[in-house]
Amino acid sequence: MDAKYNPQQEEVFLARYWIENEIYKPNQTDKPMYSIDTPPPTVSGSLHLGHIFSYTQTDIIARYKRMSGFCVYYPFGFDDNGLATERFVEKQCGIQSNKMQRKEFIELCLQQTELAEDDFKLLWQRIGLSIDWNYSYRTISDATRALSQASFLDLYRKGYVYRAAQPALYCSSCRTTIAQAELDDQEVPSCFYDIVFKDKNNNSLVVGTTRPELLFSCVALLYHPDDIRYKQLHGQQAWVPIANYQVPILADQTVVPEKGTGLVMCCTFGDRTDIEWYKKLTLPYKPSINEYGKFMDHTPLAGLSVLDGRVKIVEILQQSALITDQKKITHSVNVHERCKRQIEFLIVPQWFISVMPYKKELLALADAINWYPAFMKARYIHWVENLNWDWCISRQRHFGIPFPVWHCTECKAILTPEQKELPVDPQEAPYSKNMCAHCGSRSIEPDTDIMDTWNTSSITPYIVLKLLHPEMRYFVNDSSSVIEPMSMRPQAHDIIRTWAFYTIVKSWMHDKMIPWQSIVISGHVLSSAKQEKLSKSLENSSTNPQNLLNQYCADAIRYWTASGRLGHDIAFSDAQVRIGNKLITKLWNAFRFLLPHIANVEDDIPSKLGTLNEWILTQSTECFDRYQNYFSEYDFSLALDAVEAFFWKQFCDNYLELVKHQLFNEAEYDKDAVRATKWTMHTVGLRILQLYAPYLPYITDTIYRQLYKDSMNELSIHRTLFAKTCRPYSFPHSNTIMDSIIHIVNQARKLKSENKLSLNFPLELITIIVQDSELMSHIANNEQLIKGVMHAKHIACQMGTGLISRLDMSNESASAIIVI
Repeated sequence: MDAKYNPQQEEVFLARYWIENEIYKPNQTDKPMYSIDTPPPTVSGSLHLGHIFSYTQTDIIARYKRMSGFCVYYPFGFDDNGLATERFVEKQCGIQSNKMQRKEFIELCLQQTELAEDDFKLLWQRIGLSIDWNYSYRTISDATRALSQASFLDLYRKGYVYRAAQPALYCSSCRTTIAQAELDDQEVPSCFYDIVFKDKNNNSLVVGTTRPELLFSCVALLYHPDDIRYKQLHGQQAWVPIANYQVPILADQTVVPEKGTGLVMCCTFGDRTDIEWYKKLTLPYKPSINEYGKFMDHTPLAGLSVLDGRVKIVEILQQSALITDQKKITHSVNVHERCKRQIEFLIVPQWFISVMPYKKELLALADAINWYPAFMKARYIHWVENLNWDWCISRQRHFGIPFPVWHCTECKAILTPEQKELPVDPQEAPYSKNMCAHCGSRSIEPDTDIMDTWNTSSITPYIVLKLLHPEMRYFVNDSSSVIEPMSMRPQAHDIIRTWAFYTIVKSWMHDKMIPWQSIVISGHVLSSAKQEKLSKSLENSSTNPQNLLNQYCADAIRYWTASGRLGHDIAFSDAQVRIGNKLITKLWNAFRFLLPHIANVEDDIPSKLGTLNEWILTQSTECFDRYQNYFSEYDFSLALDAVEAFFWKQFCDNYLELVKHQLFNEAEYDKDAVRATKWTMHTVGLRILQLYAPYLPYITDTIYRQLYKDSMNELSIHRTLFAKTCRPYSFPHSNTIMDSIIHIVNQARKLKSENKLSLNFPLELITIIVQDSELMSHIANNEQLIKGVMHAKHIACQMGTGLISRLDMSNESASAIIVI
């Protein structure tokens, strides 16, 4: 072994070595399968540190499971279609999709995403993800598009999918409908305006609102039926100011009398409550804002944005003395999570998946899945319980998976292809049957929407299992096509409401099953300045993954990721990465010390191990037990703590120090005792490398190949199994004896340090005072060990009380009294 570990050199070599030797290939033997539904990162720019954090944690679990005897299926995908990718390509190429031919823009997206994915892959390989890249996919590939379209057709046939012109959440900035799960709440400053309407007798009716610009969409005034202030107005009409038309005055239980003036206007649409009134009271649809977020031509605000229109209408109302009061407020509004722009509500024909009637079933499914950490299940339950909308899956964009649908313009029938025709783009390919099967018309138009990217990401269990079993046919109403739940889904907590929820929905609707046995939820990496979730826009150059990998080795960064607990957010810690670097150096130096002593160790267990070796073997077994227990709950952070405590304290600080004298003075010891020590060092050393291997794949495999590969007959430590090397040992009696011996050694070291003597300073005599005759016998049996480690010429042991430990100096020699 070289004097120093060279991580840059070893990382390049091993990344290639692992691929060339198919170290991570999921050989489907008699081993139990452990399958991972890996999250496909969105191709919308470069990866940030949050990706490194969560994906490395998944890799730690995958590596542990592989060494535990599972056939680990660890595929990888790229989510490379939809709005986020479109925005990335527009920015990257300095273009606007709506000013290009659709086909030309799609080709550009395909080119740019492929380049970005190559960069992603290189970074994942550099950080050491143990993925077999033969099992990778793109959500825009032909195979995925065909599967996604087949999923749509299956749910359409089963009645879960429907198309309707209903009020939908709409982002005028991104120019597309969105789903409820894509909303964020944002606190914004605003004003509450009291506006004067008139009744039929020209009496003033004061209405409170935060959105006066929607006067031109007002379709009713409402009050609570028990509100005596307005009961007499029931069934009458009110004149809308400025707009100058009449609307009915109606009663409804949901109006809050204490809010504002107790008289409210219903507009189409200002918020979700407006939509509920619109449906419940069968009110007309009167839009005033178009899909570009501008006011329509029939209003005096034509061409203005929503906010500019608000300013303008307030000016007009004030000039006409129609605002009686206004007060500044701060309130929560819905914004699109992508662009952070306030959403509107428009009625446009959309595709929906019906989820509202099935909330009870979807809640029950949560109990069938193991959640880690357990408290994250509450987020899923809260989301399902508070759902207000069916899932809108259509988007008005270019780059994505088209709906496999055509429409008959005569009878309005929905026309679909056969599954063998998939994937299909109706805007590029005509309907194969050429005429409507319902009315015989040849006037057929393609559906022009694309699917929400979550509609495809929600079938990742089907996508990745088809990679493994390409002969399988899914969504064909055949019992043989039903898949078994995958082992584990890793993901962040912010997409429980999207990716987790939607995947559960799809698996239940397709096959009446759960998609995975367990879901493992990671936290976020927070920006150090604002303690906000780290994103591409917030990340600075110091935490850019490429810059960090140029500054630190991959294993040190992985060590930092392992310090994060499941479900908890974490800030990047440069100090923790440096601790990881120190660990790597310590491992290298420890095994450089071992190398000459374990080079030719025999495999057979010595017939007599000795107290010291029995103790370290017992300690290693107890460490492994704790390690396994923590990993059974996916608590890799505490599992690492267990290894750290064993390696640093028990192995390095105690065991190696205690055996040094024996190793460097073999002639003074029995040959069998020396052989037992070397065998033990070889055995425990391999166990240490194995326990660290899921966390530090590069340094552990580098050491393994130099010290253990030939004797183990495995190309990589990542192919070794705990079961073959981690034989359990239990010598409780030796544990007790070694507790006393370590106490003696520590007391002697402390006395030397207090007297400013080196630890190697020789002692003429160590007198050990005990209160137990049995302990005296054990000390006598290990006298040579104690003398060696403490550099003592003589050891005396006697019974006694009332003494304290001390060191006596006499001329050039020293003696110690140690009380235990």
